[in-house]
Amino acid sequence: DINRWWAANAAQGRVSLLMGYSFGKAQRLLSGLDPAIAPILTHAAVEPLNAAYRAAGVSLPETQPLAAWTSAAKARAQGLGAALVLCPPNALTPALLRRLGEASTVFASGWMQLRGARRRAGHDRGFVISDHADWPGLHAAIAATGAQRIIVTHGSVAVMVRHLQEQGLQAEA
Repeated sequence: DINRWWAANAAQGRVSLLMGYSFGKAQRLLSGLDPAIAPILTHAAVEPLNAAYRAAGVSLPETQPLAAWTSAAKARAQGLGAALVLCPPNALTPALLRRLGEASTVFASGWMQLRGARRRAGHDRGFVISDHADWPGLHAAIAATGAQRIIVTHGSVAVMVRHLQEQGLQAEA
C-alpha cells in the first residue's frame, strides 16, 4: 500500500513524506520500499540508525540525506521531485513542507488504527504499522537474546515482570 501511494504521488511529481519513528520503525518501513519508484531521502535523525543497521548486516535500500534537498525547485532539477522522504513525525514543520513543495504526508503507526487519528494529526493518509509485539513474540525475543536481566519499560509492566520472574529471570520495572 505504501509503494502504491508513493508511485501515484511520483506519477504526479509530488513528494511523498512518510513519517515513522527514527529507530526501528523507519528501518522497517525502508526495508519494504521499492527504490525503483524514485529516490529515497532520509532525515538526519534516521540516517545514522540506517548506517548502524547496514553495519549489522541488515539490507536496506539506498538512501540520500534530506539535507541535500535545499529547495523544491533544485530537487526537481536533480530528479528528486517524486522522491519519498522518510522522517520522524516531529520533523514535520511548516519550514520542511515549504522546502519540499507539493507533498503528500502520511504517518505509519499503530495509532492510525484508531478512528480519527489521521484526521486529527492532519495527514493525508495513515498506514497501520505497529511497533508492538504480541506476548509470544516478546518472550521469543527475550529468549533469543539470552539476557538474564530484563528491565520492562512499556505496556503491562507488572504482569510482564512477574511472568519473567516466574521463569527464573531477573526482571524489574
